[in-house]
Amino acid sequence: MSHSVNAKSITRNVAWSVLSKTGTFGLKFVTVPILARLLTPDQFGAVAVALTVVQFLAMIGGAGFGAALVIQEDEDKDTIHSVFWANLLTACVMAGLLFLFARPVSALFGAEEAAPLVQIMALLIPLQLTGDVAYALLARRMQFSQDAVWSMISETAGALIAVGMALYGYGVAALVAQLFSSALIRLCGLYAVSGYVPAFRFKLKRILALGRFSLGMMGSEIANFVTFQSPMVVISRYLGLTDAGAYSAANRFSSIPNQVVLSAVMGVLFPAFSAMTHDGERRSQALMLSTRITTVLLAPMMFGMWALAEPAMLVLFGPQWAWAWPVLGLLAFSKAILTPCSTFIPYLKGVGHGDTLFWWAVIRAVFTTAAVAGTALYGTLTDVMIALCVVNAVVLFGYSFVVFRADGTPFLKGFVLSTRPMASAFLMAFAVRFGLDRLHDLLPNPVLQLVLGAVAGGAIYGVLVILTERDLLHKLKDMVQRRRQARLSPHAA
Repeated sequence: MSHSVNAKSITRNVAWSVLSKTGTFGLKFVTVPILARLLTPDQFGAVAVALTVVQFLAMIGGAGFGAALVIQEDEDKDTIHSVFWANLLTACVMAGLLFLFARPVSALFGAEEAAPLVQIMALLIPLQLTGDVAYALLARRMQFSQDAVWSMISETAGALIAVGMALYGYGVAALVAQLFSSALIRLCGLYAVSGYVPAFRFKLKRILALGRFSLGMMGSEIANFVTFQSPMVVISRYLGLTDAGAYSAANRFSSIPNQVVLSAVMGVLFPAFSAMTHDGERRSQALMLSTRITTVLLAPMMFGMWALAEPAMLVLFGPQWAWAWPVLGLLAFSKAILTPCSTFIPYLKGVGHGDTLFWWAVIRAVFTTAAVAGTALYGTLTDVMIALCVVNAVVLFGYSFVVFRADGTPFLKGFVLSTRPMASAFLMAFAVRFGLDRLHDLLPNPVLQLVLGAVAGGAIYGVLVILTERDLLHKLKDMVQRRRQARLSPHAA
C-alpha cells in the first residue's frame, strides 16, 4: 500500500464514504418512489432484467484485476496500463456478444420483450470496466473523499435526468438514461481525480501475475452475484415481469440503508484489513469494532423498514404498488438478518482468505438459488421472500463461524457481541409493529403511522442500545476524546 493506514485514516475515509452514500440515500429515497409512481411494474422489471445481465458480464470482464491492483506493494505503471487494456478489450467483446445474442439471453430470463433494452444497456459494460483502474488507484491511496464527491455528483445528475424524463413521459427510457448518465459522469470524474492517463503498454506477464488473486476474487464475486441476483432471474422467469418489477422496486428501496453504510464501509475496510494482515490483535479488534458499529447502525433501519412496510409502500410508492408491501417488508427483514455479516467479505478479502471466501460464497449461492427456485415454482412472490429470510438466518450462523474461526475469535463470544444489536433492533421493530396493529383503527392515516412508528422506534431502540451496548459506547467516546486530544496537543505544546 502506498499510504499508511491507521485509525485516523480509516475513520476519515469511512466518514467521507458514508457522506457520499448518505447523499445517494437521500436521492434514492426521493427518486425511487417518484419513478415508481410514474412507471409500471413491468417497466421496472424489464430494466432490472437487462441490468442483471449487464452487471454479471461486467463483473466477469473485470476478472478481479481492480481488486488485485489495490493490494499491490507499488503502483507499477506497466501493470496498471496492462489491466486497463485487458479490461477494455474484454468489455468490448462482451458488449458486442451481448448485443448480438440479446434475444436468446432475454428469453432465458423469461422476458424476451426486454431484448431491445439489453442491446442498449450492453454499452454500459465498457463504461463500468474502464473505470476500474482509476478507482483502484484511489482506493490504494485511501483517497475516498475524491471518489465520494464524484459519486454524489454522478448520482445527483442521473436522478434529476431520470425524474425529468419520466415526468415528460419518456417511460422506461428514463431509467436507462439514469444509468448511462451516472456511469459516464463518474467515469470522467474518476480519471480526473486519480490523474491516470492510459498509455499503450501491455504486458501479458503482468496480467498473469495478478491471475491467482484476481481469479479467486472473481469466483467469489460471481457466487455473491448469483446469491443477490438469482431471485430476480427466478422471479422474472417463473412469476412474470410484474412480480419482477415489484421485487426490483422493493429491492432498490430496501437496499438504500445497505448502500449508505455497507458500500462506504466495505470500500474502506478492504484496503485497511489488507494493511493489518500481519497484526492479528489489531486486526481482530478492528473486525469486532467495525462489525458491531455497522450492526448498530444498519439493524434498526432494516427491521424498522419491516415494521413500517405497509404504510411506507402506500405513502411512498402509491396505490398501484400497495399490494407489494409484504415484499418490501420481508426483503428488509431478510437483509436485517445479515447485518452482522456486513464486514465479513472485506475482512476475508483483506487478510488473504480468498479460498474461504470463494467456497462459502458458492455454498451460499447454491442454497439461495435452490430455495428461491423451489418456492417460485410452487408458491407466490411472498413465499419467495420468506424463503430468503430462512436462508439468510442459516447464512448468519455459517458465515459467523467461518469468519471468527479464520480470525481466531471464540465463536460464541464473537456471535453474541455481533448479533446483540440486531436482537435489540428486532425487539424494537416488533414492538412498533405490534403497537401500530393495535392502533390501526384509531390511526388509519398511513402518514401518521409512519411518523409515529419512526419516532417510537427511535426512542425504543435508543434505550435498548444504552442498556445493552454500554461498552461499545464507551469505546466510541474514548476514541473521540483521544482524537480531540491528539488534535489539540500540538497547539498546547
